[in-house]
Amino acid sequence: MTEHGATNHEGRTTSMEGDWVTLLRDNSRTGGRGAPALPSPAGARWQVRAGNSIRSAPVMNEGTLYLTTMGGELQAYSADNGRLRWKFPAGAAIHSTPALYGESVLSGCDSGKVFCVQAGKKIWEFATRGEVWASPVVRKGVVFFGSADAHMYAVQATTGKLVWKQPLGGRIYGTAYAAENEVYAGCGDGRMYCLNAATGETRWSMATGNGIGSSPALAGDTLLFGSEDFFVYALDAGSGALRWRYDTGLGVVSSPAVRGDTAVIGSKNGHLYALEVASGKLRWETVVGDVVTAPPVFGDSVIYAQSWGLFALESASGKVLWRAGLGMGVQSAPVIAAPTIYLASNDGALYALE
Repeated sequence: MTEHGATNHEGRTTSMEGDWVTLLRDNSRTGGRGAPALPSPAGARWQVRAGNSIRSAPVMNEGTLYLTTMGGELQAYSADNGRLRWKFPAGAAIHSTPALYGESVLSGCDSGKVFCVQAGKKIWEFATRGEVWASPVVRKGVVFFGSADAHMYAVQATTGKLVWKQPLGGRIYGTAYAAENEVYAGCGDGRMYCLNAATGETRWSMATGNGIGSSPALAGDTLLFGSEDFFVYALDAGSGALRWRYDTGLGVVSSPAVRGDTAVIGSKNGHLYALEVASGKLRWETVVGDVVTAPPVFGDSVIYAQSWGLFALESASGKVLWRAGLGMGVQSAPVIAAPTIYLASNDGALYALE
């Protein structure tokens, strides 16, 4: 197995072409960037029942799909035929999207633990005092994650040994963004925090009007995220100063997808918004369902979004190109691996659509 966790000259974790190793593909949240626009799926190449419910997104590396279930299992499947390769019982429900680092699969758990698993066997575990819904983020050999115990944590990826922990003002449910020297995390106290990646020290925090479950994205020196106060925010990543905010009319827990000078994000009002990164100017707005909580994913000239089914929209205009209904609601991001789209639904099914 090729180790995707090697680092380039800037110290960023890299992934092999076609791999999808953490939430929205990689630490830079590139999503499906570069993937060709896919036609409406004719059907499922395969479908498996992974559990009674899935609230996380699948990830993929070298032909293996990994996902977590509300039944408390971390599972690995063949991307080719959906055959179960191994499963690991975590002992409690799992909302956390797994992340991959070398041979390891990392996942939080509602028990408050973060597990490191290789080929179905536990390598280490780290315990917090609150449920861990966030996806772990790995950078330079350090795993960053937040907990409902109101702390951000950094632990060594190979051993699980604590590097630092930092108390924040409320529960943390969103996935952090790990930049070169900073970690950005939204919090239940309604504040976005910027922490020193090496020490955990708070560099700045900025208040919104309600809790933040949206995972931030970084576009150049602009930090983008949503809040339950109905607004999408853009901050100066260095200082936390507000650059603009956009009112969607309902809470925003979806995470932004960024390509070039455009950010696309969903709202609980069922709309997707394409906003200009520099100014917050609306480029288009499209209704795709009753509620949008999953992060959208960019492909080449296409945006994929999940809301009671999978939608493909023209990225330039927001025009709906096709919709694939999947029974129960879908709250997680898909994996785009042309010609296949892999996704999981709330009713516990894992699909390979073509």
